[in-house]
Amino acid sequence: MILTNVNTVPGKKIVEHFGIVQGSTVRAKHIGRDFMAGLKNLVGGELKGYTELLQDSRQEAMDRMAEQARQMGANAVVNIRFATSSVAQGAAELFVYGTAVRVE
Repeated sequence: MILTNVNTVPGKKIVEHFGIVQGSTVRAKHIGRDFMAGLKNLVGGELKGYTELLQDSRQEAMDRMAEQARQMGANAVVNIRFATSSVAQGAAELFVYGTAVRVE
C-alpha cells in the first residue's frame, strides 16, 4: 500500500478512484505520563511519553485507513491529511483521511 500526502504517486498513473478513506483512534492521557510531564514542565525538554503516545496513535489511525482502502481494492492512498480533536477531558481523537486509488 502506497501512502502519500501529495495528489499523485510520482512515476505512477491513477487508473481507478475509490473515494475517501479514513481511520481514527481516541486516546486518553496516562496518569504516570501526566505526572512525568508535570515534572518536565518545570525543567523543560521533550515530553517523551506524549511523543510516543502520539506516534502510536498516528500509526494506528494510518493502519485503519490503509485497511479500509485495501478492502475497497485500492493499492494507494493519496492526499493524506491528519486532524485532531478533543472528545473529553483528557482524551483526544487523532483522525486521518485520504483518497483511495489504484495506481499502475
